[in-house]
Amino acid sequence: MNQISIFDKDVQLNSFRSFGLDNSILRVLDEIGYIKPTLIQESAIPNILSGSDFIGAAQTGTGKTAAFVLPIINRLIPFANNSVSPARHLLRSLILVPTRELADQVYECVKLYSKNTELRSLVLFGGVDLEQQKVLLHRGCEILIATPGRLIAHMSQKNVSLINVDILVLDEADRMLDMGFMPDVDRIVGMLPRKRQSLLFSATFNEDVRKLVLTYLKNPVEADVTVPNSIADTVKQISYKIANNDKYAAILFLIHSVKMKHAIVFTNTKIATNKLASYLISNNVRADSIHGDKNQKERIRILNDFKLGELDILVATDVVARGLDIACISCVINFDIPHNPEDYVHRIGRTGRANKEGSAISLYYPEEEIHLLGIEKFTRSIIPRLDLFYNSKNISNNRYAKPIILDVNETKKIGLSHDYNKSDVHATKNANKIALLLGGTGRL
Repeated sequence: MNQISIFDKDVQLNSFRSFGLDNSILRVLDEIGYIKPTLIQESAIPNILSGSDFIGAAQTGTGKTAAFVLPIINRLIPFANNSVSPARHLLRSLILVPTRELADQVYECVKLYSKNTELRSLVLFGGVDLEQQKVLLHRGCEILIATPGRLIAHMSQKNVSLINVDILVLDEADRMLDMGFMPDVDRIVGMLPRKRQSLLFSATFNEDVRKLVLTYLKNPVEADVTVPNSIADTVKQISYKIANNDKYAAILFLIHSVKMKHAIVFTNTKIATNKLASYLISNNVRADSIHGDKNQKERIRILNDFKLGELDILVATDVVARGLDIACISCVINFDIPHNPEDYVHRIGRTGRANKEGSAISLYYPEEEIHLLGIEKFTRSIIPRLDLFYNSKNISNNRYAKPIILDVNETKKIGLSHDYNKSDVHATKNANKIALLLGGTGRL
């Protein structure tokens, strides 16, 4: 298979190279196989490079973080140096984010794209010792990623100076509004130089976000690449009606039958999250749970284990998972159907990102179908309804065969009986049409 490079002449147009990014950045993009920018990147990168204020509305999985990180690094490369003196590493760019998880993810992105430079970066969020962060701040950095509350704490102790900040980023501004961070943001922005470049990114451009734009930005370029309530084309949706009223056996069957890896399973409550994770672990699944009751250190450990492949399944709640941006997620499972359609959109937005294919599987009892109907109306999409059959004895004996999947609509066409025992052979033949989703390929 021929590997395309960003440095090939025939792909230089409409590629990252066409933006005039520094070779130190292009080499990283080439290493990770990024060739063609997304819509938000096509709009944001050249405008940020030119020094314009910019506001971008983009959904998760559209490459939003790289849209501002890449041009920021490019603009700061002239300040890069290998001196150990803090005076040679003044803070030039401040990136404010609403959550610890997002702060850590943006930081990892900055480290990746700047690895061929001498730029220093640092991340600040709560749950980590303040004194340890103070020591790192005093060493100096050009790029700082922070949650508002923790940055205010360091500002109060005069651990950080903002007088040299040239570029401000407000990432996920709509969530910062929802979480009540604006008084802190106002205080922080008030300490910044008036002459600066300001960038704002949000999932939506509602009235409150518009007010922020008027307050903090000057004549910004605007790009809205969102499609309201939409599902990415790269996400394949499917739902399974659980006939025997036991989702635990059903999800265990799915996980083992296709050797599922890099999957997130959503429940509606923290209690359900712990219960499901414990069940999976007791049945030889490399799983763990993550939710708001776990401390920051534990959450970071679990996320790192998942990213490194030491965990195959991450069981999570909506609140914690909102800020997750993990490129390797290939499948999302709704163990509980969300009652709010927006939560469904956010959940399955964890997969199918950066033009990679992903799967979204929903397990539902008959009484939960009303919520699926609401989701379909909200997203203007159709979620195929399938029946999932399996031998519970095989599950209890740790013997897993391929799932027998019966498409209810097609059984009507070909006249199959709904007597599950009698229709197994026909259902298995019919399942070949859907085998790419669950056919033991291990791709989920």
